[in-house]
Amino acid sequence: MPMTDENTDPVQHNGVFHMKVTPPDFRCGYVTIIGEPNVGKSTLMNRFLQQKISIVTHKPQTTRHKVLGILSSSSSQIIFLDTPGIIAPRYALHDAMMEHAAAAIKDADVLLFMVDATKRIPEAGKDTEPIGGEAFEKVKSAGRRTFLVVNKIDLIEESRRAPILDYYQRQFMFLKAFAIAALRGTGTDEVLAAIIAALPLHPPFYPLDIVSEHPERFFVAEIIREKIFLQYQEEIPYSTTVEIQDFRERENGKWLVDANIYVERDSQKGILIGKGGKALKEIGKRARKDIETFLQHPVYLQLFVKVRKSWRDDPKWVERLGYKAKE
Repeated sequence: MPMTDENTDPVQHNGVFHMKVTPPDFRCGYVTIIGEPNVGKSTLMNRFLQQKISIVTHKPQTTRHKVLGILSSSSSQIIFLDTPGIIAPRYALHDAMMEHAAAAIKDADVLLFMVDATKRIPEAGKDTEPIGGEAFEKVKSAGRRTFLVVNKIDLIEESRRAPILDYYQRQFMFLKAFAIAALRGTGTDEVLAAIIAALPLHPPFYPLDIVSEHPERFFVAEIIREKIFLQYQEEIPYSTTVEIQDFRERENGKWLVDANIYVERDSQKGILIGKGGKALKEIGKRARKDIETFLQHPVYLQLFVKVRKSWRDDPKWVERLGYKAKE
């Protein structure tokens, strides 16, 4: 039976008009996931969406953009914003990342403040300052309805969970606190139900059949960048970025993807390529497999490594590579 609503005015998205045919109790809004680096923000968003939208590695500061994921049903639409981990900027790139995070907080109807359950909380009477770093300061000053999400509870003893929740709830007036394991999905259904209940009554902002407004080439570049993070240690992953030069769909045969990987020094280029190109071929092999899964089509992937000295501290290159937040 089709849904009905007195308000069926069209809404424009990317130049295409879609009809807003929704029930009067439809809920829709923006939910921003905020926290320090490596607390599991991307893992949680991917869990909610039941697919991989935001790249995930064990290294902090993997996410650089405000990644938008859309979860729709017949009664609600949640627009998730996965933000970069809140840090003190060192480069122009970091400034852009924090601009993305600030914009996502400003846009939010609801905030999810995530913390790592394995991180030590202060002992009573010994520490006076709450932990949570710059991310917690952003939450306190945002003036948004906020849920506390304590992640990675599967890595600590059950007896430690209640004290952690209690500690944070004494620091801020959260709507509700949750203890979860995002990677396993433990407790995430309860968080999702609470989010939906907290959203305003509003027709959907996006068509109900899309999961992100980012183009396919954005996710292809992110997949390649993820493989670099997973394959290399220390500074190499943080000094690299990926730019898609050519993305061509073909009715017959493999789709063509040409990508430039930028590094900051010649020595990094040599490490990334490896002896006889072996290291770069391994990145390409792993990336192509995931890209084909994402696009549901065979792909011919070509990777090129180029040096752009100090690109992370060059505002023009940070903007060219898509990291600058839109006004």
